[in-house]
Amino acid sequence: MAIAPLIWPELEALSTSQIDPGQIDRVNGPTNAQSRLRLFGQTEADIRITLYRDHHAWCPYCQKVWLWLEEKHIPYRIEKVTMFCYGQKEDWYKRKVPSGMLPALALDGRIITESDDILIVLERAFGPLGLGMQDPSVLPLRQLERLLFRAWCNWLCQPAGWFGQEHSHKAQFVGVIAQVEEALASTPGPYFLADFSTADVIFTPYVERMNASLYYYKGYSLREENAHLSAWFDAMESRLTYRGTQSDFHTHAHDLPPQMGGCYDNGEPQMQRNRDRVDHGPWQGLPDVTYLEPETSKAEALQRVIKHRNNIIRVNPAEDAVFEQALRCALTHLITGEVCQPPEGSDAALRYLRDRISVPRDMSIYAAKRLRAALEETAALVGDRPGTPIPVRHRHDQNPAEFARSL
Repeated sequence: MAIAPLIWPELEALSTSQIDPGQIDRVNGPTNAQSRLRLFGQTEADIRITLYRDHHAWCPYCQKVWLWLEEKHIPYRIEKVTMFCYGQKEDWYKRKVPSGMLPALALDGRIITESDDILIVLERAFGPLGLGMQDPSVLPLRQLERLLFRAWCNWLCQPAGWFGQEHSHKAQFVGVIAQVEEALASTPGPYFLADFSTADVIFTPYVERMNASLYYYKGYSLREENAHLSAWFDAMESRLTYRGTQSDFHTHAHDLPPQMGGCYDNGEPQMQRNRDRVDHGPWQGLPDVTYLEPETSKAEALQRVIKHRNNIIRVNPAEDAVFEQALRCALTHLITGEVCQPPEGSDAALRYLRDRISVPRDMSIYAAKRLRAALEETAALVGDRPGTPIPVRHRHDQNPAEFARSL
């Protein structure tokens, strides 16, 4: 039997009973996508750095610098900028960085762009993370990462065409992956060198995106089919720094096409099964994350929605009153497990939100999985209509200007 949806104060009380918002430390606590200031127990007087990164917390080159700073515990400020794909670049940023490139970093007032150049400058100022960018042990790994990147692009970003072309692109990629596996096998632990280092930071952004995109568009599970890369992912996920920057398959699969100029599926049955699961669930058990789910994931999802609910309701294509009630039904189901019947005709509105949860911008990976599931299970009670399709040439549906009052 369905129950009535909880009202907002009741939902907030249930969320704070599990997580006290006053205890969340975005300045000195674990790595997170919402912070504007990171001190690591130091003072604002110690800050020499401002990192300019994307609002969306998606940019791979931003992730590289972000992860490096978090690992080194260097105090810094964060200024968030709109990527071209999501909307209009801010005028104040174009005056500072005319190219509009991201990331950019201000060190003692000097602006540096290009992520590799930024890391080299940071190493000179604060010392390397393990072995540095120009160390003889790191240079060949940097070259291998670029070789892997090119092989991935050749496979993912060109139409499949005739079978031989698809097969050739896959073979080329798998051949480079064999070199990556060999490099990882040559070390005593799970990382690219004897200990965690700059080399791992360099590989992280695009290997994470390869894992997602090839699963979704090619039916190939990078993490499940390569033992050493699987161990590397597991080791990375043991680090709270990486968890705070980590995204999920759904976010990457739909954010990559406009950034890459298109991503092309191969039409094979395994690809179709993988795509359906990423888009429609179940999301638990996907090979995008393997560390144990925190007990607070549902409460985290609930708190994040409550904080931004006015804008979430405002930008949804459905009538505000209808979606507001449907959203409370989904959140009631999320936090209590009880069935809560949403208004007729709200299924598309719930799926619109389901498809636009962004990790880690909005919440962590397990919180997003729980929220997607609650939205889908609630929507299914009243229909099977899809939400407004996700754009493939841009992501203006994610324009941060729409959420200016929440950022």
